[in-house]
Amino acid sequence: MNGYVLDACALIALLNGEDGGEKLAAAFASDLPLRMAAVNVLEVAYDAVRRQNDVGAANEVMSLLERLQVEIVWALTPALLVGAARFKARGRLSLADSIALALAVELDARLLTADHHEFDAFEREGLSIFEWIR
Repeated sequence: MNGYVLDACALIALLNGEDGGEKLAAAFASDLPLRMAAVNVLEVAYDAVRRQNDVGAANEVMSLLERLQVEIVWALTPALLVGAARFKARGRLSLADSIALALAVELDARLLTADHHEFDAFEREGLSIFEWIR
């Protein structure tokens, strides 16, 4: 395993004090690389702005990711695009979740998530990269 990829729901759980935050804390305490696709960061920033009704909340999300040393993957490379398209076509995934899944597969990383409704079918098919936070 080559570190972790964070799904938006995982970071949102941490920010909002929801169940599963302790599993994220363990990942942050490890020496393994932590990465997150830019589109998933957008989901977290949007959620924070909406909840707080304050555009400054997006900057707070960016600062938090920097403090936690989460590498943001800004580029949607051709390989990542093809992988995400393949996953999106196979399941009922959001665009952002398909990118997170493709990134985790590409990096041989664990995908930290709580989105069972999105990813359970892939796990049942034998894709064993999920680290469930709850």
